[in-house]
Amino acid sequence: MIEYIRGELTELTPALATVEAAGVGYGLNISLTTYSAIQGFLHQPGQGKGEGVRLYVHEAIREDAHVLYGFYNKKEREMFQLLITVSGVGTNTARMMLSSMSVSELCAAISTGNERAIKGIKGIGKMTAQRIIVDLRDKIVALGITNEIPAGGTIQAPVNNAVKDEAVSALTMLGFAPAPSQKVVNR
Repeated sequence: MIEYIRGELTELTPALATVEAAGVGYGLNISLTTYSAIQGFLHQPGQGKGEGVRLYVHEAIREDAHVLYGFYNKKEREMFQLLITVSGVGTNTARMMLSSMSVSELCAAISTGNERAIKGIKGIGKMTAQRIIVDLRDKIVALGITNEIPAGGTIQAPVNNAVKDEAVSALTMLGFAPAPSQKVVNR
């Protein structure tokens, strides 16, 4: 198993990062969160050697391919690995979820049972959102993936949840995407 890859970031797109380590270029599928975090590490041609970047790896070995997924930190990788344990959530769906919400936002939505926020992510329906909440609620609290949720602890539900849902609904009706609207309302 590969824990992480550290090397020079030679190519970067919103979905794929290529890291050269010991003369080998590793293509890692990434989330938009990781993309935003590592943009400054990209090696620009003609500017000398680029800065080194370290990406934590999840390795998916299938019959037809060996696919690497890269994450800027361990918490994002842990959340990804939890998400893919849920029936109906594959690697691409988990990556889409981590692109739409930060780990702490996703953990807060799961631990408070905020089905609406999870359902607002592209590709997630009502049944999948419910399954994610049921399957992962206790696991994220027990593991303490985020700083906001201590291991073995609980997170308090927001007092004005109805007002927040109404604000997100209003923004969605105005044409804004649900996930970014949820982020803005939470702030």
